[in-house]
Amino acid sequence: MRLKFLREQKGISQLQLAMELNLNQNSISRYETGEREADYKTLTRLADYFDVSIDYLLERTDNPKLYK
Repeated sequence: MRLKFLREQKGISQLQLAMELNLNQNSISRYETGEREADYKTLTRLADYFDVSIDYLLERTDNPKLYK
């Protein structure tokens, strides 16, 4: 998942992202390392927050706006 890349590009910490989306910082960390997979609702929230498609977030495409 491109979550870490997008988060760092935006210049925010895991804690800031977790607070913005009402998630646990530990969950963000696990999504970034691949220890845990986000559910559909969380994927949608992350994609909307970073203004990218879910396919881009999941590395299924290199076009961030595809299908959006």
